[in-house]
Amino acid sequence: MPGKTVPEEAAPGKTVPEEAVPGKTVPGKTVPEETTVPEETQAAAPGDLQEHFEATIARGARIEPRDWMPDAYRATLVRQIAQHAHSEIIGMQPEGNWITRAPSLRRKAILLAKVQDEAGHGLYLYSACETLGASREELTSLLLAGRQKYSSIFNYPALSYADVGTIGWLVDGAAICNQVPLCRTSYGPYGRAMIRICKEESFHQRQGYELLMTMMRGTGEQRAMVQESVNRFWWPSLMMFGPPDADSPNSARSMAWGIKRNGNDELRQRFVDMTVPQAEALGVTLPDPGLRWNAERESYDFGEPDWSEFTAVLRGEGPCNAQRLAHRRRAHADGAWVREAALAFAGKTALATAGADHD
Repeated sequence: MPGKTVPEEAAPGKTVPEEAVPGKTVPGKTVPEETTVPEETQAAAPGDLQEHFEATIARGARIEPRDWMPDAYRATLVRQIAQHAHSEIIGMQPEGNWITRAPSLRRKAILLAKVQDEAGHGLYLYSACETLGASREELTSLLLAGRQKYSSIFNYPALSYADVGTIGWLVDGAAICNQVPLCRTSYGPYGRAMIRICKEESFHQRQGYELLMTMMRGTGEQRAMVQESVNRFWWPSLMMFGPPDADSPNSARSMAWGIKRNGNDELRQRFVDMTVPQAEALGVTLPDPGLRWNAERESYDFGEPDWSEFTAVLRGEGPCNAQRLAHRRRAHADGAWVREAALAFAGKTALATAGADHD
């Protein structure tokens, strides 16, 4: 592959662009502040509410929890945000398995902090879903019953310590490409949650890349371990963006409503263009014989992922589907006493507060 200069946006750890922040003005761009439907509009006829909703979306403004929205818009948001939240929680498992086996105290602390961040991301996103009327308990029940999905990438095993770095570099890198545009999504709580999540994911990608770079400066065995890890995770990382736009059942509607800002194919291309120069700097080969620079398009041509494998993983036939859900079910059951204690304490506190107010 011809050598390319790594563009600034391709650098691992690149922070969320300023234009992702609502109300922030940058040269030639202004991201609108969140808006709320006036009270008089809330009381308007359904037809007027639909018209106001469509006008809000058309001008790039934000829909807020108390605003009127179509049932289909609400359902689409719940599906997407819940899937994202579940992915953050399930995604703790592959790397969490390596915390006790990391080679130094420093590496253990870094990995522990990252896994903790992912738990926090899940909580932000479940909270965003709650503003749409979907409780965390309900969403968790749907996940445990297999009725809601999470990202296909987390159904692949982390077989070596190099996978910790590859997940940070490729998986979190793909997540950043997917998620930075969501900072400007049309639903306010989701967009605001994504700003913090993307900043932390950017740090995770940097950490993963630094780990791989350290290993590539090590022994031949370590370099081979990194290359083998990249070989396994490259194609599943490309599948993270979803099926081609022509085969995606949800992309067109989500983009029309401003929930998504870019199509699956565009984001996948952006990820490839960002990652190839990073791979060259790292000294690894991406396992795609069709990967080459296209001067006319000023982008990389690349091969087609195995979409039959992607479909099989979505059906629950991936390498780790059963293991991931079994672990999540076990953890949920083990934590029942904590939830019960928290509810009991909340009830006791409420009674004490009510008694004090009565006195």
